[in-house]
Amino acid sequence: MDWEKIKLGGWSAVGGAAVLALIGFNYGGWVTGGTAAAMAKETAAEAVADRLGAICAAQFNSDAEKNKKLQEMKGKDSWDKGRYIETQSWAIMPGQDKPESNVAEACAKHLTESTI
Repeated sequence: MDWEKIKLGGWSAVGGAAVLALIGFNYGGWVTGGTAAAMAKETAAEAVADRLGAICAAQFNSDAEKNKKLQEMKGKDSWDKGRYIETQSWAIMPGQDKPESNVAEACAKHLTESTI
């Protein structure tokens, strides 16, 4: 056995693995298990907020002064629309005492998209 060739082959394998990992994690879209779990949790929270935002929009439609309030909301900056909806209590879901900001923001998105 030629130990020099084995040693060269071993170091080449280690270097190749390091390069492969570097390329995979930086450019190949690979993520660790913790990152994947965090991404899944964030995606689930966004999906729930979007569905609850649709319920919020339905609660908006039952408001007697919805046209006036919609114009007031449209006059606000995009970052302030969710706060406005929180004050109107449309984003308070059944069984909750207070609105959630992500639901109010999703509601503003629904209302803005449906009334353009």
